[in-house]
Amino acid sequence: MHLAEKAGLWDDDRQAAAREVERRILAGELTVVRLSFADQHGILRGKTLTAGEIGAAMTGGVGFTTTMLLKDTSHRTVFPVWGAGGAFGSHEWEGAADVMMLPDPSTFRVLPWAPHTGWMLCDIVFADGRPMPLSTRQVYRQALSALDDAGYRFFAGLEVEFHLFKLEKTRLALGDSGQPGQPGAPPEVSLLNQGYQYLTESRYDEMDPILEILRTNIVGLALPLRSLEVEFGPSQVEFTFRAGTGLEPADAMVLFRSAAKQVAQRNGYHLTFMCRPRLPNVMSSGWHLHQSLKDKTGANAFADPKEPLSAVGRHWMAGLLDHARAAAAFSTPTLNGYKRYRPFSLAPDRAVWGRDNRGVMVRVLGRPGDPASHLENRVGEPAANPYLYMASQVVSGLDGLKRQADPGPSADAPYDTQATPLPRSLEEALSALRDDAVFRAGFGDFFVDYYLKLKQAEIDRFNAEVSEWEQHEYFSTF
Repeated sequence: MHLAEKAGLWDDDRQAAAREVERRILAGELTVVRLSFADQHGILRGKTLTAGEIGAAMTGGVGFTTTMLLKDTSHRTVFPVWGAGGAFGSHEWEGAADVMMLPDPSTFRVLPWAPHTGWMLCDIVFADGRPMPLSTRQVYRQALSALDDAGYRFFAGLEVEFHLFKLEKTRLALGDSGQPGQPGAPPEVSLLNQGYQYLTESRYDEMDPILEILRTNIVGLALPLRSLEVEFGPSQVEFTFRAGTGLEPADAMVLFRSAAKQVAQRNGYHLTFMCRPRLPNVMSSGWHLHQSLKDKTGANAFADPKEPLSAVGRHWMAGLLDHARAAAAFSTPTLNGYKRYRPFSLAPDRAVWGRDNRGVMVRVLGRPGDPASHLENRVGEPAANPYLYMASQVVSGLDGLKRQADPGPSADAPYDTQATPLPRSLEEALSALRDDAVFRAGFGDFFVDYYLKLKQAEIDRFNAEVSEWEQHEYFSTF
């Protein structure tokens, strides 16, 4: 048996997709193929193989070091590597040993901006075919399996805000190299438009040259792009995507983020999914996750002939609200993202719901008899790992379904309603996650404890630094 068979991934659909990839390679369309996996932060990493090596890679996999899964957002390894047992006390983790990425041929694309280049997303497994417990795609797949056992499929659409700037200086002098734990200085940028003229056509037209390049490439990847909008803040944009089922929207999000940044860079722009860049008058960016469930017949389980939201939808929403503080560790995984949770800011600051209200955490969209009735969770930041963000929704919502939980009344004045506050910091979110039994059951103790240590390393580095505010405040005064 080859590795893909040992891993239980070599089904008929995957074999058929692999044959199609090989046909295109033999036709001479490609010279190289990028094999990518989403790391713990949802950032794509991987290797590029010459086209003739891809057939063997789809069955036998390609190795990479386990340390890739042990790094924080500064690319600093925060777990032990060289001692006996490595990070987790077993030989698979010793000495920066290899783990394998197995290309998923159903995700194959040709990159429009590099037409000689193919691309495939990979699953991560051990060399003997066992699932890799730190693979975030696998964590999400497990959550979807539990949901399938309950008789439902997760259906999600993406609404993603980001900032797009003109690149003025790349910071690529010899002294700008950076190192683990201390990344190089960010680039210098300038605005593409002034802000606070939301949806104004003239503002959109100022950005149209690069937006059209982005649109062409995103559509060329067969991603289900719906709309392009100028957002409220300066140089801020929103893209929305049609809903998909299961892994589809998460796979689409990791590819979209990576593709958008690459295309912008090649054309002299800097695109960032950082929630709140440190620039004057900037607005925070969010990632609103639209969601519903499909039942075994394919019908929308959130639709109801007499109510805007079915009983299934209400129980699901109650689960989202009940576990909002712990889920924030996955929907808002950076220290920066918590600067967005502010009252009277078109972002939530507490776990409440409302009908078509943009101040709540969960917005109910639909009407009695509407087959498209669904929920919009407005809590996320665009830097979130898509697999963990969506898995957090499934784990939380499924718990609400099992308990037949009640979400309580809608909040017509969301910033004045007495309700559980969202975490004010990543540290608060991690504390809530540490104590949440539902997440420990859904994600597994091993993954939760790993994630807590990974994110705590970022908090510790942040707390060790003397901020510019502290220097201004105290250096002369005391």
